[in-house]
Amino acid sequence: MTPLPTLRQLQFFMALVRRASFSKAADDCLVSQSTLSSAIKEMEALTGQQLVDRSTRSFALTPAGEEVAARAPALLAGAEDLVRAASGRHPLEGPFTLGVIPTIAPFLLPKATKTLKKAFPKLELYLREDLTATLAERLAAGLVDAAVLAFPYDLPGMDVVEIGDDPFWFACAPDHPLADKKSVKRDDIRHCELLLLEDGHCLREHAIDACELRERDAAASFGGTSLFTIAQMAKAGLGATLLPDMAVKDGLAKSAGLKTIPFAKPAPSRKIGVAWRHGSGRKEEALAMAEEFKKVMT
Repeated sequence: MTPLPTLRQLQFFMALVRRASFSKAADDCLVSQSTLSSAIKEMEALTGQQLVDRSTRSFALTPAGEEVAARAPALLAGAEDLVRAASGRHPLEGPFTLGVIPTIAPFLLPKATKTLKKAFPKLELYLREDLTATLAERLAAGLVDAAVLAFPYDLPGMDVVEIGDDPFWFACAPDHPLADKKSVKRDDIRHCELLLLEDGHCLREHAIDACELRERDAAASFGGTSLFTIAQMAKAGLGATLLPDMAVKDGLAKSAGLKTIPFAKPAPSRKIGVAWRHGSGRKEEALAMAEEFKKVMT
């Protein structure tokens, strides 16, 4: 029988990969640095390959280490799902880690967490706010159990249930040339100076695609990292912007003194959904959580 590394060793190794530091990884795993280092050396002995390149000052994996780092998350996620499925817990009892992107979190979570606490009083909800690409990686690695994301977005190996549609609004300062319009068309905004989030935020891509814009239609002089900052820049007259409906309903445009104008039908929009790993033991819980989110979205 082939000797295999233990799940604990794989957990130590993946902590080391994430933190790129033996001391920080040991802290995360609540063990001493020597214990973690010994576990990595035992893995190297089992595989017959050096996994960590110790000849450089900065942390680096060997090709064999990169291979292990690519395959280990699926093994760990499967083991965690097995334990959860065998535990016999009722849905949404105990800890559940939920990822949410920044253009959804401040508008959905304050309302949704209240309904979740009422529906599932034994739920211990842990929230992780990050960009879509990072949350997709964390989902695949089993570091988050589910994530609330905006679509379209390619998520191989994931299942998704839609919880609502989130139309875009045109938002501008009261003295903007389009401020008096009853509705705007896609053609109306093609030559506007638009302030959108910087690259990496899927809302930028969704807005550009949904409104059939070109990348150069978005202002290159300012790349915002939050919708709150974008709204303030629009208020200052640096350009107009596109805001999702959930942000408008939450009062973001009103508090910034912006006028919001609907798009002519069919209005461009993004889809909001809950994603989880295909085959995950937390599917039932993700679906139950999605039902609560739907109540808030309607």
